[in-house]
Amino acid sequence: MTEQWLKRWREGRIGFHRTTLHPALERYWLTLDVPRTAKVLVPLCGKSVDMRWLADAGHPVLGVEISPDAIEQFVAERRQDVLRYYQAGFDIVRQGSIELWLGDFFHLHIRQVAEIEAFYDRASLIALPRPTRQRYAFHLAQLVPPGARGLLVSLTRGEADAGPPYSVSHEEVEQLFSPNFRLTFLEQGPPDARGFIESTWALERRGPIG
Repeated sequence: MTEQWLKRWREGRIGFHRTTLHPALERYWLTLDVPRTAKVLVPLCGKSVDMRWLADAGHPVLGVEISPDAIEQFVAERRQDVLRYYQAGFDIVRQGSIELWLGDFFHLHIRQVAEIEAFYDRASLIALPRPTRQRYAFHLAQLVPPGARGLLVSLTRGEADAGPPYSVSHEEVEQLFSPNFRLTFLEQGPPDARGFIESTWALERRGPIG
């Protein structure tokens, strides 16, 4: 799976990448009442321009990405100084208030994200095959503290097992996240030209007693 994504980035086969801000982020982020300076975790971030929007809104951003090409393309798109360093298995590129951690999201440890208060997933869950999605939901729950809030954008498509991006039903989203998060379904968009239907959810990490 990792090699597949690395190859797609090397070859420029990144039809999943949006060159414009995702409308659900702009429409719903402020409704989450996330503290203005809260640090936001963006798993499997690619070179998402959504991270720029979050940073411009005042949030420090920590993106995790397996492809060095995605990270280098992201920082090259803005004329701004870049700081590079290494920490606990991750090569880190910092540009302004955005940190991009090169490595496996599943190797990220809670000690490394102690400052995280919010999260944003536009293309993480749907990038993972079914057997890995349960692991992803559990790992995300371990990384964010009780009360942390975030947005999840999932999608459904006609061919459930085709992908990536993979189709994730509403029932599966609830099954994956409801043990550790309070979920609120926000909207479902119209089918796009490929027949993909996006849905947006608000999530809040439950506390020890739910």
